[in-house]
Amino acid sequence: MSENNFILPQKADLIQIKTSDIDYELPDLKNISESKAVVIARWLTDWIKHDLECGKIAVNNLLPSKAALAYFLGVSAGTIQNAVRYIEDSGIVCSKQCIGTLITGGADYSVRKLTSKRETAIESIKRFIIENKFKAGQKLPSSRNIAETISCSANTTRLALEYLCSAGILEHKSKTAKESCWILKSNELKKSISAPFKEPKTLVSKVEKDLKDYIKNNLKIGDKLPAHAELASILKVSIKTTHDALKTLIDEGILLPRRGRYGTTVIKMPYSSEKSTERKEMSIFASAQDTAFYYYEKTQNHIKKMISENYEIGAKLPSIIELSKQMDLSPNTIRKAFQNLAKEGYLAFSRGRYGGTFVIDIPETGEETFKWLAVNPQYAEVYKNY
Repeated sequence: MSENNFILPQKADLIQIKTSDIDYELPDLKNISESKAVVIARWLTDWIKHDLECGKIAVNNLLPSKAALAYFLGVSAGTIQNAVRYIEDSGIVCSKQCIGTLITGGADYSVRKLTSKRETAIESIKRFIIENKFKAGQKLPSSRNIAETISCSANTTRLALEYLCSAGILEHKSKTAKESCWILKSNELKKSISAPFKEPKTLVSKVEKDLKDYIKNNLKIGDKLPAHAELASILKVSIKTTHDALKTLIDEGILLPRRGRYGTTVIKMPYSSEKSTERKEMSIFASAQDTAFYYYEKTQNHIKKMISENYEIGAKLPSIIELSKQMDLSPNTIRKAFQNLAKEGYLAFSRGRYGGTFVIDIPETGEETFKWLAVNPQYAEVYKNY
């Protein structure tokens, strides 16, 4: 697991500040020599620090939405986005996709999030500086020219250059971000970024490594992984990100997924060069993909039988919700079965007030269902001599 002190915020538990609650003096955006984003970033920082000290807001409160702040200050949402990125570098706030911008007040924690375009641009600019052998005091091309070189948007490139200025790597001699004159500050700073270029890791790839570390430190071959929701809580990411990371470990032969209560089992230890020996349950259990196919085919065959016994051509079937309740299945399972039966030419869909799912051909019944070979692991030993 990573040593970083990550948190996993739940939006339902957070309080979002309203723009109507902000009584701090607004910034003057008319008589300025800097970009609006920089001025707003400074104002946001001053307001957050002031209201934190006064107790009007608290750590873990959410900033107003970018659209609300843009309307409040009379600027574009893009300007607010740039301003928030500036103050995020200072550590006073932390943004998270699908959550919002959390006020941290400089607290020593962060949330796990996707690698941003700006982070990718920062690494690309570092590589550009190294490959072109710029010296201390030497002027870099304009941000627009750099953007074309690294195949990035002009706005993202300017944000990346501003970050490198705040990090002390570059110096900006112009008054506004739109003007050029980006200068490398010193050879010492250049040496600090002269390591081989590495593509920024995606969030999923970071979680993959953490999952491997978790398995190595806490589990052994044959152990069952915690449920996806529990793993997501441990790793401080969403269930979707956890699911995507698990798929990679399954493809690498580290994990064996099985449907239902059998869960996902460790069949090979991460970082091990040894080839995994085939376990009995691997040959007895069908793959998760095969068992899913069985489940859908079983549902399809049930619906085929229902149609042949109770419906005529042109008849309308019950809704997906009604059938899911009757068959005690998820609506998604019924929906997929309907789609497959439509591809086979038995059903047709119609929209509108009088729409629905209609029978266009009567299926033949008696087809053999795909055999599901998933059995309880405790019975695996029974078959070891067969």
